Amino acid sequence: MRRRLGTALGLLAVVVAGGVLGLVSIGLPGPARPSSDPPAPPPSPRSSTSSSRAPAADQAAVATLARTLVDAITRADSAEFGTLTCKPQTAAALKELQAKWDAAGPLRVSLAGQPAIAGDDATVTVRVEGTGGHKETPFPLRRENGRWCVPG
Repeated sequence: MRRRLGTALGLLAVVVAGGVLGLVSIGLPGPARPSSDPPAPPPSPRSSTSSSRAPAADQAAVATLARTLVDAITRADSAEFGTLTCKPQTAAALKELQAKWDAAGPLRVSLAGQPAIAGDDATVTVRVEGTGGHKETPFPLRRENGRWCVPG
């Protein structure tokens, strides 16, 4: 059981890290994504519970986390991003993230729609625009020990 949990958490960390790195990659030089391409639809929540039916406290906490996430990416502040994760990040991981954000240059970051909340899980889609085009990435969020955070 413990081994499965460890494997699942490891895979989740890879997915979240991939989302962050994917957001950064659009800021790097390369072929731009034509603006006529429609954005991919965000994944549906794991449950039929919509954010409009989630408790007001959860809606407020997830909205605050989403805005702070957008702010950290906008300012290319890996230290701030590290405070948003459920598990502490290593200095090396934050340094690598900072180097990628520095290389990407200025980014315009915004929320693409409302967060979807389903129990202890939520998803927020972040839109990042940079010199290489734009990308919308769904970020999973999780409530752990009463605190909403970015898993991984």
